[in-house]
Amino acid sequence: MSALSASNENYLKAIFDLTHRGAPVTTGSLATELGVSSPSATAMLKRLEQTDLVERPDARRVRLTAHGERAALQVVRRHRLLETFLARVVDVPWDEVHAEAEVLEHALSDRLEQRIDALLGHPDRDPHGDPIPPRDGTHQEAWGDPLSAAKPGQRFRVERVSDRDSDALRYLGGLGVLPGADLAIDEVSPFGGPIWVVLPGGDRHALGAPLTRMVHGRISGPAVTDDAGPA
Repeated sequence: MSALSASNENYLKAIFDLTHRGAPVTTGSLATELGVSSPSATAMLKRLEQTDLVERPDARRVRLTAHGERAALQVVRRHRLLETFLARVVDVPWDEVHAEAEVLEHALSDRLEQRIDALLGHPDRDPHGDPIPPRDGTHQEAWGDPLSAAKPGQRFRVERVSDRDSDALRYLGGLGVLPGADLAIDEVSPFGGPIWVVLPGGDRHALGAPLTRMVHGRISGPAVTDDAGPA
């Protein structure tokens, strides 16, 4: 079991998540991400800096050290393995596993982690398509293209869906917008309007910007010129 406290692990995971989402990692963004006050975040970051888990390139920014990155990857691995276990074995819906794993990840021993990994057949993706860091070796956290970048006439292979909004996850899951699904981009409404997609079952549906920014994957096929105007 990790020697770090649950609070330490939450901060390291939050820094990891913000970094790989391309978001600014500052005291303020961390406080918002974790739902704590800025003074609390400042105090914790000082402690993490003293233990060589984070460093401050300048007065505003925060980043993980090599030691902190390894520690964060251990937490991320446990979290995503637990999500996979809860979804496959306990049949917890994919929009609920994140919150459950947030609680359990801090109590999972190394031995039980290995047993869960073996039981699941050493999965490399969780239910949302997030890559599970290997126990040893390098890890790639690439997000791929957002669905919001797709154009009419193209196809979109869903690889990852952000788990940050459980209500949106439930909605997308009900439509069949899941990792592995192939979507056909039918129309992009102008002026920031929705993207119309043909779903795996053949239905045509409009997905607004908050949803298309959650869905990431691989775009293929030529784009068709949209005479209706810019999106």
